[in-house]
Amino acid sequence: MDYTRLTVSDFIDQAGSGSLDLRDFYPRLFKRLRELNRTYNIFVTLAGEQALSHIKAARKPSGTLAGLPVSLKDNICSEGLQATAGSRILKGYVPPFDSTVASRIKSQGGIVVGKTQMDEFGFGWASTNSGWKIPKNPHDPTRTTGGSSGGAAALVASLEYPHIALGQSTGGSISSPASLCGVVGLTPTYGLVSRYGLIDFGNSLDKIGPMARTVQDAALMLSVIAGHDPRDPTTVQKPAPDYHKKLKPSVRGLRIGIPREYFGKGVDPQVSDRVWSAIKRLESLGATCREISLPMTPDVVAIYYTIATSEASTNLAKFCGIRYGMEEPIEGDFNEYFSRVRSKYLGEEAKRRIILGTYSRMAGYRDQYYLKAMQARTLLIREFRKAFRVCDVLAAPAMPCIAPRFSEIESMSPLQNYMMDILTAAPNLAGIPTISLPCGRVRGMPVGLQFIGDHLGEQAILNAAHCYEREASP
Repeated sequence: MDYTRLTVSDFIDQAGSGSLDLRDFYPRLFKRLRELNRTYNIFVTLAGEQALSHIKAARKPSGTLAGLPVSLKDNICSEGLQATAGSRILKGYVPPFDSTVASRIKSQGGIVVGKTQMDEFGFGWASTNSGWKIPKNPHDPTRTTGGSSGGAAALVASLEYPHIALGQSTGGSISSPASLCGVVGLTPTYGLVSRYGLIDFGNSLDKIGPMARTVQDAALMLSVIAGHDPRDPTTVQKPAPDYHKKLKPSVRGLRIGIPREYFGKGVDPQVSDRVWSAIKRLESLGATCREISLPMTPDVVAIYYTIATSEASTNLAKFCGIRYGMEEPIEGDFNEYFSRVRSKYLGEEAKRRIILGTYSRMAGYRDQYYLKAMQARTLLIREFRKAFRVCDVLAAPAMPCIAPRFSEIESMSPLQNYMMDILTAAPNLAGIPTISLPCGRVRGMPVGLQFIGDHLGEQAILNAAHCYEREASP
């Protein structure tokens, strides 16, 4: 059987009916995964033995996912499988438990096949800050995959077999790699998906979401992992709908807002052209479009990095070589030991963000920076609420450019790197959902179209993306 011709839905139907032999499928799959990993540095850890053992022990697969391969970003815990969050300080950490999302995937018949590469603790937009290997873009291995969920995007872009990946976003870490690798990436509303078992970056910002070939596949996975979890008190207090079953192939009557600031200075004009073409296509299908303004957009990066680094500084304090993390011989006092371990095993960007975040939380600076950023965040949320009074979804580029070459990234300053989050950080700060999907190419590389929805407005952005995807497909 040629498994590469199967869609995710075909695979699930055939595996569930018994007409597809998982004992034949999975050895072939892992052979291909090892080949792709050698070429594109996709995985931190492959789960070949664990997955094959599960297949041999299982009867006919059942559930919504029925034997489907699923990868997890390396900061999402799965029992018995190393989880490093892309950092050398967590080398060898094997969780004795499942994250809620891993548990729900397994309960619905999904098979975890490995942990994908990422920026260390999610600190980056290009996956170049990994403590391990740097993933490469399957469209051009001299270019970045985007980040921090770069390994997940590279896998979806390169693997011909049916599969869905889980990524995680704090300020754009699903939309960025989805855009730059030409796949679908869905960042849900904050609290829709449980964070239990996630090695956190920013507690008020982190979200787990699917990355897939199609909008329908992303909607299917969201239906599996979303919903209330008593182990995460920030989750919404209601069950998740079946998003994939409610997809509508029409945008007639949909009100689309176009934030003028998202097409301004710093955005590649050719990227803007591809996104505008996609918007015009939706308009021709019955959607109505209007230009809106999000005037706080220029301030978003400053607000985001003040809050995100402050939370990261607090969260990473536990990786001190005593309670968690790599250990060294205990010499000197606590501060000396703590500093020695973290200096040795944390990367440059992690150290930079810890220092920035610690500074903004210090006595005398907390009110001036952190609390002021939180107040500005509230104003940003109100700005989005105002927009959604007259619009159902917003449409914009997901990233301001196509995937840069690694040589170009090396010459960028930290501030230039941080500015790459200008189009994705605002909805992440507001806790509202976004989806990125491909809408054409510039110089042979994918361009991402981003739909932004209101709080718990996943169905609206999924429908818009699904309709465009159907119309744009050859």
